[in-house]
Amino acid sequence: MMSSRSDREKQVEKLSAFTISAGMSKLAQESSAHSFLNASRGNPNWINTKARLAFARLVQFGAQESQRTLHRGDLAGYVQQEGIAQRFLDFLQPNDATDQFLQQSYTYLTDTLSMDGDTAIKGLIDGVIGNNYPAPSRSLSVVEPILNHYLEKNLYHGVPLADTTEVFPTEGGTAAIVYLFHALRENHLINPGDKIAINAPIFTPYLEIPTLNDYELVELDLTSTAENHWEIDSRQIAKLADPSIKLFITVNPSNPGSMAMTPQALSELQAAVAKNPNLMIVTDDVYATFADHFQSIYAVLPYNTLLVYSFSKLYGATGWRVGLVAAHDKNVYDQLIHEKSAAIHERMGKRYGRIALHPEEMKFIDRMVADSRSIGLYHTSGLSTPQQVMMALFSLTNLVCGDQPDPYITASKKLINDRYRDFFDALEIPANESPHNTKYYALINIYKLAAIRYDQAFADYLKENYEEIDFGMRLAEMHGTVLMDGTGFGAQAGTLRVSQANLANPDYRVIAKNILKLLDAYHAHYLAAQKDGNH
Repeated sequence: MMSSRSDREKQVEKLSAFTISAGMSKLAQESSAHSFLNASRGNPNWINTKARLAFARLVQFGAQESQRTLHRGDLAGYVQQEGIAQRFLDFLQPNDATDQFLQQSYTYLTDTLSMDGDTAIKGLIDGVIGNNYPAPSRSLSVVEPILNHYLEKNLYHGVPLADTTEVFPTEGGTAAIVYLFHALRENHLINPGDKIAINAPIFTPYLEIPTLNDYELVELDLTSTAENHWEIDSRQIAKLADPSIKLFITVNPSNPGSMAMTPQALSELQAAVAKNPNLMIVTDDVYATFADHFQSIYAVLPYNTLLVYSFSKLYGATGWRVGLVAAHDKNVYDQLIHEKSAAIHERMGKRYGRIALHPEEMKFIDRMVADSRSIGLYHTSGLSTPQQVMMALFSLTNLVCGDQPDPYITASKKLINDRYRDFFDALEIPANESPHNTKYYALINIYKLAAIRYDQAFADYLKENYEEIDFGMRLAEMHGTVLMDGTGFGAQAGTLRVSQANLANPDYRVIAKNILKLLDAYHAHYLAAQKDGNH
């Protein structure tokens, strides 16, 4: 049993950020004197209703269609393609808002994407009913072009890549991360001892997975700092020109820093890749739609980049587990596999030869699909078809807006912005109003806040006399307020992450006031220590 609070906190600091958060949550809930406010997780407290209601209508139509071929109580048959588009249009009610969206979606599929009406509706209905394995296994034919046009519209900033990009829908962004690392290893694109660069602070799995025994990679942290408003600077990007660096991983816009790469940073990254042309890049763009004028790394370096995206944050769909990996049809991953030695090709041929006559011709993204089911279960691979249709519907709510602003995205961004400004207004320090700031998270360094509110001597006192996790734990214990420890993301000591996603707007002023109250309490102890001569 630990002899002091400090000893316990030293042990806790060894845990992952999310494990620490769970412990703080328990402490806060046990603090009955205060309301429980948990701003540690990024799960949004809003949802998109349009796509969900449309999903329900597709299920209803699909059930009715199935009864046309076989109907014995609750037992029904399969859907027939011939004439299904017209039957679907006849099913829709012209004065119903959800049905109007489905009519718009049908028009988008047939007019903008030039899909055959019967084929498109048959594909969506089979998908939403879920009565077949995913086929093709990587992505449903009706879903992939919808996802590609959504990505092009929202992430590429005018660069036309929809027709040259292949998509693998996955069980959320986290599954995409797991599948991606696994396939990189199985295809000898990363090997133990390889040097990889990570733009920290970053979502914790990207820090933790490379150090596992499965990978044993050498990490080089390209750190973004509060002094640079959490933007990665030129000196850090320039390090990527080193050919010994095999892989660069980033979350863009960043988590927890919330900053998107600027056009200058993207240009500098292109210059670094020109000197290190075989650099593999993984960019996780889940927060892209919360930044103004966003452009993905994939848009400027499609040959080198694998794009990870999730619908979870924007559409309030963390429980749906809907994400994807996207790759250009000509990419460095395929080229590096092609250049492997004859011995490695022989080993990989044995692995993939069970599912392909010419395994050496398999693209990396298709190998990822196969590896996601350990090869042997490749015939049952692929994301569940209802999940794929849900992704398509989320995308269509945006695509049918055409060149007009998407009111849902506009409302989501305003909600986040309002909470962010309320928090900083109550904290009595300036907010970062950069257009590259998504404002989804706020990073607060307690030591810097102490120096601003009081003086540097007090900030030094906090560092020297308390464990870095102490402030967060006392905030939970004394005020029922839970924030995420930022050091687990690779941020500086004393950093706490505040999520603007999962509480009511007025709560953010309360959280800021609780932070200041606790800081005042520490300051009172500091003054007492000075008076007693203990400082």
